[in-house]
Amino acid sequence: MIEKLFKNSRYLVFLTIMVSLVSSVTLYMASLNIIFHILSDFFTNPTVKPLDGQILAVNLLKTLDILLIALSFQMIAIANYRLFISNKPAEASRFLTVLGIKDFHDLKINLMQVSMIILVILFLEQAVEGGANINTFLYGASIAMVVIAMVWAIKSLRH
Repeated sequence: MIEKLFKNSRYLVFLTIMVSLVSSVTLYMASLNIIFHILSDFFTNPTVKPLDGQILAVNLLKTLDILLIALSFQMIAIANYRLFISNKPAEASRFLTVLGIKDFHDLKINLMQVSMIILVILFLEQAVEGGANINTFLYGASIAMVVIAMVWAIKSLRH
């Protein structure tokens, strides 16, 4: 009886899958809306000053950040479905095969890699917005420490 309960409890993962999928789709749609508004603003009010170019760059970086977070949610949804629900192996999914996800550890590694990219983008946003100052340096140093820790964790997970 307990074994049957545990076996059927794997379907609770559907909640995680559905929340991740809805979050991903929502963020993709929001990104499309943001890109549309950035482009329409760009063509109606062309950049004429360097500051305008910096604002455009920051807006595009923030949009890229949102898109990478949407990708993370999509990876979580697809991987959780393939790893916990589907009877097919993870290798049957082209999406997971391209990302090299065969098990849960591979998913964690890919999510950490995407997280590192997001952190670097956040630093670039800060550098463009704040310029070269001590706060930007300290922010970059803290992000560098986190990235180094993540690289070490990824190397540990691969062995």
